[in-house]
Amino acid sequence: MRTTRREVLKGMAVAATAVVLPWGQRVRARVGLPVSKPIPSSGEAIPCVGLGTWITFNVGNDPVLGNECVDVMAAFFEAGGRVIDSSPMYGSSQAVVGYGLEKLGRPPGLFSADKVWTSSGGKGPGQIEDSRSFWGVPRFDLLQVHNLLAWEAHLETLFEMKAAGRLRYVGITTSERRRHDLFERIMRAQPLDFVQLTYNVVDREAEDRLLPLAAERGMAVLANRPFQEKALIRKLEGESLPAWAPDIGAASWAQFILKFIVSHPAVTAAIPATTRVDHVRENVAAASGPLPDAPMRLRMAAYVNDL
Repeated sequence: MRTTRREVLKGMAVAATAVVLPWGQRVRARVGLPVSKPIPSSGEAIPCVGLGTWITFNVGNDPVLGNECVDVMAAFFEAGGRVIDSSPMYGSSQAVVGYGLEKLGRPPGLFSADKVWTSSGGKGPGQIEDSRSFWGVPRFDLLQVHNLLAWEAHLETLFEMKAAGRLRYVGITTSERRRHDLFERIMRAQPLDFVQLTYNVVDREAEDRLLPLAAERGMAVLANRPFQEKALIRKLEGESLPAWAPDIGAASWAQFILKFIVSHPAVTAAIPATTRVDHVRENVAAASGPLPDAPMRLRMAAYVNDL
């Protein structure tokens, strides 16, 4: 049964146990704001570490878990984050994001990124409006065709919305290597603002064709699954960081991985998901301080590959 935004908000409000102050009362001094990168099609700069919501924000109407998500969002904004990414595919995540934005008093600077995900092109506009209502935003900054589902019809809708001023940026996504050929063909044929794909220190297939093509075509890149849904972190947590990790400002494996991702010249931002305040602060902090250059990136990949 489909969960509505009203049901999620009602369920959280009835038994809320965490008190979250309005945004204006939560602002504190921020040190070491994250590095920002420009969106090629406009020149607008966004911080190069965002916040994903896959799995982590799909908490239904559980008030405790919902308010934990709000705390994560608050810490994200306080650290200088802006980009939040969600999808209709992510269960109650959209409504939880909307709940958090409302409870935080609509933080300024939000860059709202969502997706359209339905096999029916005709149902796309209705789904997009539902998503916008869940978030409670006047319009989305970015809408993406999720995993290329019915991509031709949905791109037509999104480009029409952009032309009408009801959307700022248009993109496509994939998290599956088998879609890379089609992904490349669409990138070559369509005037996209964004592409979203999987990229990290071990999943590097995008380096061969997709990342160079994005740079050539002037498309921003969002990197999803930076930690392979925690599998990569679990694999590395028993291993020692290299002795030279402090040279790039990496104090943890999460920061090591994120610095590798966002230092690629074609990558605009990574979008890790988390349920923990300390982790979201750690993630955003990876975008401050030194970032590795090309030789260091090769050294990082080789180090992980040899473990």
